[in-house]
Amino acid sequence: MKFLVDENIPSVTVQELRRRGHDVLDIRGTPLQGISDIELWNLAQAEKRLLVTTDKGFSEYRRKDHHGILIIRLRQPNERQIHARVITALRQFPEQSWPDLLVVMRDNVRSVSKR
Repeated sequence: MKFLVDENIPSVTVQELRRRGHDVLDIRGTPLQGISDIELWNLAQAEKRLLVTTDKGFSEYRRKDHHGILIIRLRQPNERQIHARVITALRQFPEQSWPDLLVVMRDNVRSVSKR
C-alpha cells in the first residue's frame, strides 16, 4: 500500500509500515514539512496515497474521490496510542477497501464513512 503520513504520526509507525513492505511518504524532515493541509491533500491524491493523520479537518474530503483517509483522534494522544490505533485500523480494513473510505479511530470506537 502507498501511504502519506502527516507530521503528527509517530516515526515508529512509519518504520513499522515500511517494515511490512508498504511505500510510505513521511514529510517530516523534508522540504515538504509544514505544507498546508490543502497541499498535503493534493499530494496524497496526486500520488494515490492513503492519508494518515490526527487532523480531523481532513474529514471534510470524505465526499470527494480519494485513496483513503485514516484519522486518529484520541483524548490524550501519545506515540504508543497513535501507533496502536493506526495498526488496528490497518488490520480491520483490507487494502482493497481503502479507496474512498474515511476511518476515524478514537480511544474506544471508530467511525467509518464510504463515499
